[in-house]
Amino acid sequence: MTLGKSHASLIVALALGLASCQSEDKPPQPRYVSDYRGYTGAADGVTQRSQKLYFIEFRSRYALSYGHTYVVFGRTDKSGRMINPEVAGLAPASTDAAPYVLGHFIPVPAETGASDGDLEEEYRSASWRVMLTEAEYQKTVAFIRQLQAKSKFWQATVNNCNAWTGEIAKFMGFKTPPIWLRPQQYITQLREMNVG
Repeated sequence: MTLGKSHASLIVALALGLASCQSEDKPPQPRYVSDYRGYTGAADGVTQRSQKLYFIEFRSRYALSYGHTYVVFGRTDKSGRMINPEVAGLAPASTDAAPYVLGHFIPVPAETGASDGDLEEEYRSASWRVMLTEAEYQKTVAFIRQLQAKSKFWQATVNNCNAWTGEIAKFMGFKTPPIWLRPQQYITQLREMNVG
């Protein structure tokens, strides 16, 4: 009986992983900016308050596979341009495809920093920037550092980049969508669930 349950669990996990890959990405979505309390608008139409020059940006990018979800965080100048941004996200700790493929079945070693293409605008598929005060920013970055320190494995159906980024969103008090969405859909739904 146990063998049957483990096979059923494996089939369900594999089906969820494959289901998340079945839709197609849209063209790049507009950049959205909100303050921590929920005001939102397109980046071009938002006047930033002078006390909110810190940000965390929930972002997705295109890739050869179904994409990647991660956060970019740091400080902006008064016109909203990033100053020395940092990137954090969960991904297999290899540029080789084998761990990525294997990670759809079993956990594989992970890394939590920047990956190729994360800050290149042509690969951005969706983004939601949340403007923060310095105190809000410091609290959020401390949580990101803790999450990075304890995140050792990536697995596509249970502990993927959406789930990891969602932990940061939950820490900030935001609702999160299901982790089995494509990254572009995940970031879009994350924003839509949390802003008016």
